Amino acid sequence: MKIMDKLITAFPQNILDALVIAEAQNFQKPTNPFQNIVICGMGGSGIGGKIVSQWIENKVNIPVVIIQDYDLPAFIGENSLVIGSSYSGNTEETIAGVKEAKKRGAHIIGITSGGEMKSFCEDNKYDCVIVPGGNPPRSATAFSIVQLINIFVQLGLLDSSIISEIKSSYRLLKDETESIHSIAKNIANFLYGKVGVIYSSPQYESVAIRARQQFNENSKYLSWHHTIPEMNHNELVGWGGGDDRFKVLMLHTNDMNPRNQKRYEITKDIISKKAAGIMEIDAVGNTQIEKSFYLIHLVDWASYYLCDLNKVDIMDIKVIDFLKDELSKF
Repeated sequence: MKIMDKLITAFPQNILDALVIAEAQNFQKPTNPFQNIVICGMGGSGIGGKIVSQWIENKVNIPVVIIQDYDLPAFIGENSLVIGSSYSGNTEETIAGVKEAKKRGAHIIGITSGGEMKSFCEDNKYDCVIVPGGNPPRSATAFSIVQLINIFVQLGLLDSSIISEIKSSYRLLKDETESIHSIAKNIANFLYGKVGVIYSSPQYESVAIRARQQFNENSKYLSWHHTIPEMNHNELVGWGGGDDRFKVLMLHTNDMNPRNQKRYEITKDIISKKAAGIMEIDAVGNTQIEKSFYLIHLVDWASYYLCDLNKVDIMDIKVIDFLKDELSKF
């Protein structure tokens, strides 16, 4: 627990450290204009891509696609920017993706702490951002997020003003430290012994996914997530079979579409008659980036405290190691 305590505590500082790394980068200019951007990444490395893609979807005028598999879509070619994000540098799905992107003539950039990704980029003279290694990928999300943003800024796809929102997020997290710990403990106590269901608006789905992932890995806790309004068209009916096994965590932000805000209120009323409880979490911050960082850090701590309640090893990923060992025999 002490190791993860230090890693979660370091999250705000990671943002600043990542900015220092970003400022030292000087990326090659692409040969062809980009028609699409593809981010390949899995787990703790891939979630950074999901988060950033939601932040910039209304700022970048070409599609940004997240790939979490071995295979690439047919549209990827010489006019594609393909970013391979693998913290260890050895994520086999991501390595397969960038190797295929090379065959198709895409412009490739790596983000890694070393491993095969670093070697692949060096051998092929691709740009590669090196981040500090040696920790669980789930604890290095700030590094991947900031490097992705910096790539888009340096390649002229985003206005550099977005960097100021990253910096202000650091200050926000430091200012809210005491409150974050208090709320995180309440979340852990709320979810303990129940099946957690996490809801958010569509523009914060990546944050809800990050929350689910952290409860999975840190707390050894099964949960699921969905978004409003999509869940209003299917899962809401499923709550007819709801009971006191379930508790609902609703991530609320003040930038919801007004219709979704109304749906949020009606949904909460319907579910309250079936679930064991509903807890609303109001994001703090002035921008989507600030609110996202706040919720990410808050849930990281909630997963830490829930791990303690569950009396499990927060660092244990033996089942993933077993899976990799079995795959190595194939």
